[in-house]
Amino acid sequence: MKLTLRVWRQRNADADGAMSTYEVDGVSPDMSFLEMLDTLNEELILKGEDPVAFDHDCREGICGACSLVINGEAHGPERTTTCQLHMRSFRDGDTLDIEPWRASAFPVIKDLVVDRSAFDRIIQAGGYITAPTGSAPEAHATPVPKPDADLAFEHAECIGCGACVAACPNGAAMLFTSAKVNHLNVLPQGAPERETRVLDMVAQMDEEGFGGCTLAGECATACPKGIPLTSITSMNKEWLLATRKVAKR
Repeated sequence: MKLTLRVWRQRNADADGAMSTYEVDGVSPDMSFLEMLDTLNEELILKGEDPVAFDHDCREGICGACSLVINGEAHGPERTTTCQLHMRSFRDGDTLDIEPWRASAFPVIKDLVVDRSAFDRIIQAGGYITAPTGSAPEAHATPVPKPDADLAFEHAECIGCGACVAACPNGAAMLFTSAKVNHLNVLPQGAPERETRVLDMVAQMDEEGFGGCTLAGECATACPKGIPLTSITSMNKEWLLATRKVAKR
């Protein structure tokens, strides 16, 4: 396969960026998208040019680091992570626009790499449980109903990639935040911080400068792990209940 790549190049956070065009030949349909970018970078290095900076780690669809917008779609045309996207999803002769996440809360560091530490600060605000020190508790000491366990696991699948923010027309982080709130709030282990968790995490989300949610639904459509849109409504309910309880004190 021969492809034309239009790649966002930006030297650093303070520099102006622009799209640069490259031709890549000999691309195998079995390559992952990141392997194709590796091929491009090998050619650039041999020419003495600066390789394209992009984020990656596990390359197994687990870590969420591979944050790219491909032809206007977060992670590309398939509902998966960029590292698990294969070149057979494209055709010989295609032109691909490759950009970083576009959100004010995700400033560009270089080229396709963005700073997503805003997500870390949201989790630090309340994404934890009270855990006494000592040996691990017996596995069956705290019974958890099967529906609650399933719901917790569903939300715990969030890998924090940021596709929800990139896909949202408002740049909102509600799906990410709701996943982190709900996967703990539905479990008995998360009960002690249930109220403060949702209030603190939502407050931190707003402080980071993410946009407001209008339930456009693009976040859930783009999510590679299938976090449902109902996660946001569940978090809104948790937030309202917690707000009312605080107001009565």
